[in-house]
Amino acid sequence: MTTTKFKLPLLFRPSLSLQLMIVGLVITIGFILIALLAPSMQAWGWLQDPTESLSNPIHEPPGVDYWFGTTRQGYDVFSRTLFGTQAALKVVILATTISLIIGVPLGLVSGYLGGKVDKILLFLMDTIYTLPGLLLSVTLAFVVGKGVFNAAIALSIAYIPQYYRLVRNHTTSVKTELFIEAAQAMGASTSRVLSRYLFFNVIQSVPVLFTLNAADAILILGGLGFLGLGLPSEIPEWGHDLRLALDALPTGIWWSALFPGLAMTCMVTGLSLVGEGLSEIFNPKLRQRG
Repeated sequence: MTTTKFKLPLLFRPSLSLQLMIVGLVITIGFILIALLAPSMQAWGWLQDPTESLSNPIHEPPGVDYWFGTTRQGYDVFSRTLFGTQAALKVVILATTISLIIGVPLGLVSGYLGGKVDKILLFLMDTIYTLPGLLLSVTLAFVVGKGVFNAAIALSIAYIPQYYRLVRNHTTSVKTELFIEAAQAMGASTSRVLSRYLFFNVIQSVPVLFTLNAADAILILGGLGFLGLGLPSEIPEWGHDLRLALDALPTGIWWSALFPGLAMTCMVTGLSLVGEGLSEIFNPKLRQRG
């Protein structure tokens, strides 16, 4: 007598990418909770002040008193790592939001109108897109100076062309569809066609790009902090802490570089997994079967 093994329908059997997206969501939500709870934890006395050096600034290895140890300057690594999450999320969310708000409308207008407007915008965006993101951000950081908003501006310029190119390419394909031609024949204005008929048909891949850009922005922000740019030195930031830890590594203070580096790696990994999972959701052809 043979027995048949019960199998879940394909709809309820998530692929490996979707399973990893769940892991990425857990990691990302964990970092968001850390950023939100860090000030309260400090107020309750569970965290040291990340900007206050100890009275006796002698570096301590990880232990009961200082879970992640202390830096050579006497700062608590655990506290600075947690507050570094807050700084990273502020800058990254602001930068990706600014680039989305600017890039998506430009892509819609350029793809729909075509002509000289499309050629000028395409030339401008392609020029920006050819520049390496870190190099462009470093140059802009020199111009705008340090600060959360200034760092977000320096990062966002590098991502605007990505949203522009994505939305423009989709718009040029969708604008030839019959429902667009029908709306135009019925006298719909350009703004109405863009906002009601085109917008919701070309933004499917924008959430994917948003998460992947956020992951990339964390690395670039870390690079700016490592170079002494981006945020003021009094704000805990992973890249800045790695720069300070570089001088301490030859003396055996490995923990001051390990934990900020791990935090940056884990957050980038989490956002990247979310982006890959969203890509599979919005593009079912990528889904692996069986």
